[in-house]
Amino acid sequence: MADTAPDHPHRHPDDARAPRASRVALAVYLVAVVVYALFAGDRLRSHSPDNHFAYLADSFNHGTLAVRCAADDARHVACPPGGGGNDWARYNGRWFVAFPAFPAVVYMLPVAVLGRDFPNRAFDVLLAGLAPALLYAFLDLLRRRGYSRRSWKENLGLTALFAFGSVYFFTAVQGAVWFSAHVVGAALGAAYLLYALDAASPFAAGALLGLSYHTRTSTLLAAVFFGLEAIRAHRRADEPDASADDDLLTRFARYARHTDWRAVVGKVVRFSIPVLVAIVVYAVLNKLRFDDWRETGYRHLQIRWQARILRWGLVNFHYLSRNLAVALALLPWISRVAPYVQVSRHGLALWVTTPQYLELLRPARTTRLATNLVVAALAVAAFDLMYQNSGWVQFGFRFSNDFALLLIGALAVNGRPWRRLGWALLVVAIGVNAFGAATFERAGNVYQGDNTAEGMFQPD
Repeated sequence: MADTAPDHPHRHPDDARAPRASRVALAVYLVAVVVYALFAGDRLRSHSPDNHFAYLADSFNHGTLAVRCAADDARHVACPPGGGGNDWARYNGRWFVAFPAFPAVVYMLPVAVLGRDFPNRAFDVLLAGLAPALLYAFLDLLRRRGYSRRSWKENLGLTALFAFGSVYFFTAVQGAVWFSAHVVGAALGAAYLLYALDAASPFAAGALLGLSYHTRTSTLLAAVFFGLEAIRAHRRADEPDASADDDLLTRFARYARHTDWRAVVGKVVRFSIPVLVAIVVYAVLNKLRFDDWRETGYRHLQIRWQARILRWGLVNFHYLSRNLAVALALLPWISRVAPYVQVSRHGLALWVTTPQYLELLRPARTTRLATNLVVAALAVAAFDLMYQNSGWVQFGFRFSNDFALLLIGALAVNGRPWRRLGWALLVVAIGVNAFGAATFERAGNVYQGDNTAEGMFQPD
């Protein structure tokens, strides 16, 4: 059974010998970029056929929100690519990118210099190294503040788990619009954790979360982490120990009495200002594009399963059972012919791609910080699991990129020390996800050829 531990455990004996975090983070960035570039291979020389953010960046550079299409390109179904049939929105005779727009802002400079069809896949690889580097900085901050018992080497292992042992690996080497958003969103998410820890920098944390909301909508719910951290950071030192005989209501009342709510509210207000600005900006963009504050453009996508969006909406309990099956149950299929294994285009379960997440079901110890990280992860995951799309097409549950950093943080705080088995499982996770990074959207017969977004299980 896990023990309840204070939020400030003893520091690891390796602390005195730990190298400077900034140097390790830089090394992490460089190694990640090199590895991602090697797995991206020939993709680096061209742009993705689904380079929606490059088109939107071009629109921003020219002062418009609609896609700029030459008349001849439009007649030959070349603008947007594929005639708009792959997640492009059409409204009042014009084409739009419905996805949250901050990645397009990141693209604006290279588009201005190199043109709309610049090799965005290479640019994405350069961006992809940021999240692992910032994650290491966060894990080192946990160690230095005494929240984590991990050595710097274990922190490096946890960073490698995210960078190469999770679905972030295959995500980082694609360059298509859906994956570009995850790459930018993960970097913003890691930076957010750095500023949200201890609710230390409310305005900066709020600004980063606002940008994350303009990248991956579900990450707005990670605001829960800041709120819980503000409460944890402002607990009064004279709080009495809880009694095992106390009921839940008594525990809550004691917790409320011994919290400095004035300080908590002050920090939450400062945090909320940039978040609310981001929400308002999103609503204004919706109004300017689609004449409705609430319309993001997804109802105008030119896709085959548009009917279900119109019937059930973008987020609905209706989608939960399917998405739970995708996230928790899908396994590879064994075949008698090469390559002897097949993967559903809905991907593999989370515990298959990253088995280390299972440790969170029975942690070695519990702290309020670890609980805050897990609660925030569950809030973001709940939104993703009720979204109209399972993540299809994918190697593993790619929406986990929205909350994986929170789970890695919880593993750092309340997980068991890494001995031989821990390092061996890291090698397994890296091997599984290297397979995904090498095979996804490549020639071969690895992925079951269902193009309807409906099939999930091995056909009879």
